[in-house]
Amino acid sequence: MNVFTTDKIRNVALLGHGGAGKTSLVEAMAKISGMTTRLGKVDDGNTISDYSKEEQKRKFSISTSVIPIQWEGQKLNILDTPGFFDFVGEVEEAVSAAASAIIVVNGKSGVETGTVKAWEICEKYDIPRMIYVSNMDIDNSSFKNVLEELTDLYGKKIAPFHFPIRENEKFVGYVNVVAEKAFRWDKEGKAVECEVPEYSRENLSIYRDSLMEAVAETSEEFMDRYFNGETFSEDEIRAALHTSVCDGTIVPITMGSNILVQGIYTLLDDCVKYLPSPEGRKVAGINVASNEIFEANYDFSKPKSVIVWKTLVDPFIGKYSLFKVNSGVIKSGDVLYNEDKNVETKVGKVYVLCGNKAEEVAELHAGDIGAFAKLDKTRTGDTLSTKANTIRYPRPLLSTPYTAMRYRPVNKSDVDKISQALAKICAEDLTLKSVNDAGNHQTLLYGIGEQQIDVVKSRLENEYKVAVELLPPKVAYRETIRGKSDVQGRYKKQTGGHGQFGDVKMIFEPSGDMEKPFIFEERVVGGAVPKNFFPAVEKGLAESVEKGPLAAYPVVGVKATLYDGSYHPVDSSEQSFKTAARLAFKDGFMKASPILLEPIESLKVTVPDKYTGDVMGDLNKRRGRVLGMNPTEHGKQVIEAEVPQSSLYGYGTDLRSMTGGTGDFSYEFNRYEPAPSDVQAKEIESRKDKIDNISDD
Repeated sequence: MNVFTTDKIRNVALLGHGGAGKTSLVEAMAKISGMTTRLGKVDDGNTISDYSKEEQKRKFSISTSVIPIQWEGQKLNILDTPGFFDFVGEVEEAVSAAASAIIVVNGKSGVETGTVKAWEICEKYDIPRMIYVSNMDIDNSSFKNVLEELTDLYGKKIAPFHFPIRENEKFVGYVNVVAEKAFRWDKEGKAVECEVPEYSRENLSIYRDSLMEAVAETSEEFMDRYFNGETFSEDEIRAALHTSVCDGTIVPITMGSNILVQGIYTLLDDCVKYLPSPEGRKVAGINVASNEIFEANYDFSKPKSVIVWKTLVDPFIGKYSLFKVNSGVIKSGDVLYNEDKNVETKVGKVYVLCGNKAEEVAELHAGDIGAFAKLDKTRTGDTLSTKANTIRYPRPLLSTPYTAMRYRPVNKSDVDKISQALAKICAEDLTLKSVNDAGNHQTLLYGIGEQQIDVVKSRLENEYKVAVELLPPKVAYRETIRGKSDVQGRYKKQTGGHGQFGDVKMIFEPSGDMEKPFIFEERVVGGAVPKNFFPAVEKGLAESVEKGPLAAYPVVGVKATLYDGSYHPVDSSEQSFKTAARLAFKDGFMKASPILLEPIESLKVTVPDKYTGDVMGDLNKRRGRVLGMNPTEHGKQVIEAEVPQSSLYGYGTDLRSMTGGTGDFSYEFNRYEPAPSDVQAKEIESRKDKIDNISDD
């Protein structure tokens, strides 16, 4: 791989709906650029970017791949991202590293939910973009329909730079709007200039006029010339369009066929001509020593600094830390300092990844993307710089995972292996989290969606040779009391030699403090229970509240008062009084109107206006209480509601189904409140076998 200076680099993320043709576009780019001699196919599992067994088995992208395309003396780092929403973290990481994007739209399917989401991500990260309409060789593909849909959504900034020539439902050529020329493909697939067809002239005139308006708006001089009827030279037009594309006031739209490798040449040319290089673009961090802003701005002459934007951990190829050079020139053998981990490391070789293949390079200039191998302590989001100029960049903002599944090992001996494997998988994808929920005796795997979690399960089996069972998460119910009881707990056991004797009289009532399991008080007079047994009584209560007598859930909000009892000078012991307290608690709790409390979550659902009725109706079925709606940008509403935690299992999948994938949600714990009687009855019945039986003999 050649070394490229900053001005000759383009970092481009491919975005779009699942199945739009991003991976096959990479194949077409690789073939026309001479990187490969054959065209890989997703269905055959032999594409450059979908190299993992999971991707080949499922026939869609799961993680972002970097494919460096060399074109006309320039280097295009193409970041092929997943299209399915469960893997949005991969998309967000890629866009944080890219300086621009190509949104791929299936010419047959038109604008889909993933198209809109891709646009929103570009807006969030404020990066310029182009639209590429794929599958123009397929019957019923319509460039015109896609153009109209996009124009309806985003207005006049959608500007056709090329449009297809179709004859007898076949894609035979294209018209270049900027150059006002037409081209047809000959038998060898080469574009040969031809006359603009008569039926294309009207569209050419319309598209050309809108482009000239956009060009005129780039400066007052151009505006005056435009109104005076002057024409612009092609160089002036291209320079003005470059400015407009880079600042986002124009979004070019072009088209082609990935399978026939048609329209790809012009797409790559347009990437070089119109999309920005990192040179001169802003990027800043903090100088840790001085606490001042460090303006890196992809300047090769400034101190070395990189940000790790993605981590690859593979049992077969090892660990790679993918980085973007924000300043300086990175060379093999550099010593870099990770301030987050307080580690200074000689990075060894510098690589460029092409799918899963690593190619060694001598150096990488500011703005380029590369990889380090085996930096064990480095994680995604870490900054690497020099100790003399220690820099820290902001970490990428990634979506928060809200879909949880409980997992447990099929073989208990695999617990440690599973833990280690999940740590590696979660290091790759920061939208995955493995959580040990000790309070509810479960381990949870959080992800963006169920499909993402299912991929993890499959990877554990195929790559790490360990198996887990996925189950619905346990709901964190709690038990408490609403009434008051006065009971006696008496434990007596006679054996040969010393016996066991403990006797307590206690009052149980609500404490009013739901943050604490119980409050213990003693009002014993006359030494009925010696003081040295008070800690044993409290310990018995502490053990009892871990698994309540109603349904074996943790107990909260109970006040226990020890006011009387009796003891035996020989047979009484700490153990006997602890057991007596447990007997008293079980009896007293069940006589004090016990109830089950369920966790209530504060839920926010963001959906387009047209889906608000469906979503609110569904929330009502889930025993949710809708608190209100707040309008937000782009014609969406944020529905705020309170919903029982037990009703949220599977909500992400259901919400996508209801809203065609356009709905998002988040939630956080709010409070506990009494569960309805039918829920209580069902839980109590299902957990009979978990209730502790304490014998008083």
